[in-house]
Amino acid sequence: MQNLTISLITVVYNAQNTIDTCIQSVLRQKFNNIQFIIIDGGSTDDTLKIINNYREHIQILISEPDNGIYDAMNKGIQLATGDIIGTLNADDYLADENVLNDVAMAFASHQIDILYADLDFIEPNGTVVRKWRSGDYKSGMFNGGWMPPHPTFYCKKELFEILGSYKLDYGSAADYELMLRFIHLNKKKVFYLERVIIKMFVGGVSNKSIGNRVKALGNDLKAMRNNDILFPIISLILKPLRKIMQFF
Repeated sequence: MQNLTISLITVVYNAQNTIDTCIQSVLRQKFNNIQFIIIDGGSTDDTLKIINNYREHIQILISEPDNGIYDAMNKGIQLATGDIIGTLNADDYLADENVLNDVAMAFASHQIDILYADLDFIEPNGTVVRKWRSGDYKSGMFNGGWMPPHPTFYCKKELFEILGSYKLDYGSAADYELMLRFIHLNKKKVFYLERVIIKMFVGGVSNKSIGNRVKALGNDLKAMRNNDILFPIISLILKPLRKIMQFF
């Protein structure tokens, strides 16, 4: 495990209210072999000022305009040199100090290509309002609308080299499409780490308006059709219904 390096990519744009918490969660990790990459889209608030307070702990920092979150993630992937790549959104933080240690241990102990885990949605005061408990993956589960939470998704760097990175033409479903492509279509070996590793503040680009939601559903359907989902319309209906139980 000591030989493994995790490249952690944080994509940022005008996140002055959350970026400090995000960075602090990385710095308190007990796992030391971290390549911390921050890709800023050209923030106009105090985000960069806050980031620069931690500059000595950040291996790569880029601040320039981009074509959205997945374009920024692709930039980070190109620069990553770690064995394992994960992403940490600026509005999220690692749940505790052992997260990356547990991720690295899983990759070192099992013959796996991909890992995913559980996630809590929280209010700004820390109250948990929704619990995403992924469960063990079994082949074909994507056909029933299942998906793991992308912020908990870690995979070997070589997968991006072999299978490609995020495809921008899928819009807000680019992360869903990539996980479909890696897990469902190409059947890479997956491991479920049964614990919460990410705390996510409520909100999200695809849910900000009815128009965005309709567009997101269209992108989901496109991803399903292009990655061998058996009955895309049925899967599209089931996908949001599966989230209902996350509120209980």
